[in-house]
Amino acid sequence: MTAGAGARGETGGSVFIEELTWTELRDQIAAGKTIAIVPIGGTEQNGPHMAVGKHNLRVKLLAGKIAAALGTALVAPVLAYVPEGEVDRPSGHLRFPGTITVPEETFEKTIESAARSLQLHGFRDIVFLGDHGSTQTGEEAVARRLNRLWAGKPARAHAVVEYYRAGEAGFARLLESRGYPASEIGTHAGLADTALMMALDPALVRTDRLRPGEGVNGDPHRATAELGALGVDLVVDETVAAIKQAVTRH
Repeated sequence: MTAGAGARGETGGSVFIEELTWTELRDQIAAGKTIAIVPIGGTEQNGPHMAVGKHNLRVKLLAGKIAAALGTALVAPVLAYVPEGEVDRPSGHLRFPGTITVPEETFEKTIESAARSLQLHGFRDIVFLGDHGSTQTGEEAVARRLNRLWAGKPARAHAVVEYYRAGEAGFARLLESRGYPASEIGTHAGLADTALMMALDPALVRTDRLRPGEGVNGDPHRATAELGALGVDLVVDETVAAIKQAVTRH
């Protein structure tokens, strides 16, 4: 499956901003596509069986599906670098090759500047979708700052944490209801994480290495694309509902 699958129509009809010319983008905004989704990924180790770009590709593909379902949204380029700890005192994922970190202040300034740029050109609702746990608090802080800045203007910023919750706790509950134990579902590169990636882009998963290992929390050996598709549907449905509620003007 390619990043544009299910999200690209005729020339100029893509939901991905980076695939549009400036005139195509102008015309889509004028036609009512005034929700800008800012997908936030992260570059980090995901065990011996899954590529370090998991978060980045996953959030792009899911954001594309969400935008297509909304019909009034476009997707900004993915932010690939997020806080992962301190380079001078590496811990956690930063101990593994491929993990890239930035300071919290840098991260927040980047998404704030991106949001202000999008607002400048006509987007009314800027939606942060974070695929990584470390970014949730920062996204909410930036949304609050932007909404103070934009007081009296028609623009609003939204940190839609339902996206992350659906992909983590929500999908875990779904898998548990089907008999999979929490120890197998895991919290990082386990059954849930791996199944989602297999459903979205199996090329990033090394199926001959699906076992517990260093950098893995859980056990991915029973992960399948079919299980992952359940998680994809859950994330898309819950996020679409949350965005619709968030952008409704009262």
